[in-house]
Amino acid sequence: MNRTAVEAGAPVLEVDAVSKRYGKLTALDGVSLSVAAGEFVALLGPNGAGKTTLFQLLSGLFVADGGAVRIGGRDIRHDAVSALASLGIVFQQPTLDLDLTVRGNLRFHARLHGLTRQTMGERITAELARLGLTDQLNDTARTLSGGNRRRVELARALLHRPSILLMDEPTVGLDPASRRDLSIHVRRLCAEQGMGVLWATHLVDEAEPADRVVVLDRGHVLQAGNPSELVRGTGTGSLADAFLALTGAGQAA
Repeated sequence: MNRTAVEAGAPVLEVDAVSKRYGKLTALDGVSLSVAAGEFVALLGPNGAGKTTLFQLLSGLFVADGGAVRIGGRDIRHDAVSALASLGIVFQQPTLDLDLTVRGNLRFHARLHGLTRQTMGERITAELARLGLTDQLNDTARTLSGGNRRRVELARALLHRPSILLMDEPTVGLDPASRRDLSIHVRRLCAEQGMGVLWATHLVDEAEPADRVVVLDRGHVLQAGNPSELVRGTGTGSLADAFLALTGAGQAA
């Protein structure tokens, strides 16, 4: 399995001086960051900072203009299939087929990753049980609440046992209880299963429990460190104040 093959503390994601331009717009300018096995890293930035663009590059949807992305030590530009096999992702926009059942959505994804019927069934059962969704197995995705749809998307992202999980503004549209539960579950994955997580958000409260916070604004990494280091480095009294001091953003929460 990809995840167990990675030693604790070893980098599962490395982003080295990545740049991306759209015409005259520079969306990312020399962005570098890393995520280690078992580490929960928050990518914190105001809307328009470049978070989604970065995730599009990390997931292979677009190609960077410069720099390198390595997933599990494999360069995505030169060995995309092997690199992406170690990646799980929950996108900002919902991506379930609403007319399929929960089982149908998960089985489709499992087939794409070449899982056998037995392995597929075992992992679907295990992930849904872990997320408290066993009773929804045969429900169509359309009938699920927003929070439960997100849980199904998370279960789907974990079926192939990735070593790095990307979460792109995953709590958009969720109520406070669902936001909290999703964050707690993902952090538990880091602690118990050694999975690395990169969680993109513009909400400071979602970044506060992170092992490290990378502050991104206008395509640049402004600062990175654990929350206490960012607070001390900006001479402020809280992570929210540090975020405001670094970006001048109005979206801190």
